[in-house]
Amino acid sequence: MRCWKISVNAGFATALVCALLLPVAGADPPREPAPSWAFAVNPPLVDAPPASLPAAPDTTLQHVPGSDAAFTRAQIGDLFTAVDWHPEDHPGMPRVVAHGRPPELYACGYCHLPNGQGRPENASLAGLPVSYIVEQMAEFRAARRRSSEPRHLPASLMAQRESHASAQDTLAAARYFSALKAKPWIRVIETATVEPMHVAGWMLVSSGVADREAIGERIIETPEHLEQTELRDDRSGFVAFVPPGSVSAGRELVERGSGRTMPCAACHGSHLKGLGTVPSLAGRSPSYLVRQLYDLKSSARGGPAVQPMLPVIANLTVADMGAIAAYAASLPP
Repeated sequence: MRCWKISVNAGFATALVCALLLPVAGADPPREPAPSWAFAVNPPLVDAPPASLPAAPDTTLQHVPGSDAAFTRAQIGDLFTAVDWHPEDHPGMPRVVAHGRPPELYACGYCHLPNGQGRPENASLAGLPVSYIVEQMAEFRAARRRSSEPRHLPASLMAQRESHASAQDTLAAARYFSALKAKPWIRVIETATVEPMHVAGWMLVSSGVADREAIGERIIETPEHLEQTELRDDRSGFVAFVPPGSVSAGRELVERGSGRTMPCAACHGSHLKGLGTVPSLAGRSPSYLVRQLYDLKSSARGGPAVQPMLPVIANLTVADMGAIAAYAASLPP
């Protein structure tokens, strides 16, 4: 038996976590390859004819439902600007969230969105504890938090660029995102078949053909409205198609362990809503959750903060990870 004391918050009891599993010095490397549906990697650029004159910038103003704002494609694609379609939905963004620190740091809100809900290729930060966000930035900076798939650019950018934010900027961003209330963002639907998908923008999108294919053990997380998502509309969420029975299988693993892990509520709280400084999992991206579980097992994500998780994930298969993620994503945040 291995036990850890996990200090949660002042005013909370210290949780004693004991895993009835074989002691492990580190996570055993997974025997299964990293699931490509979770680590969605953009295809390489195809050879293009030599450019002649540069194309004129697209100055057409774009719009999204429920907003009076208008932005051009160039503005929407500016990594140093968090396009804010609905400023009435959130407090004022700190400079580092809205614009980053050119030329070193991209705007935090560009990827994680002004509402902090994020997209499948990155993390939802809304409502996470300030100390947890600050700690994870330190883990990226110390190269203890990496991706099992080196080609997964969003994770690489966190380690190579964003982790070098100053302590002041990191704290400002952490306080902003922590103060946001997580909202329902992902619909979970069990289905045996799905539309064929391809990777674009570091996430799965429909290939636009009428045929369907077996979902197998995959989770297919894709935008509800692709055009709005590409315009970075933070009122347009996602749908996650998951294998039949995966939500109930995940509930069994989360609540009872099923002999392969331990109940998650001991650390992540009732209904996975978080406990003290331990993050909530409810309603968060299942693709993201699977990546984190796989990264823990592959030792891509290490450091002292994750030591209590090592025996928890030691016996999990990728299918188990998918079931846990499907169940967690189905819960109200």
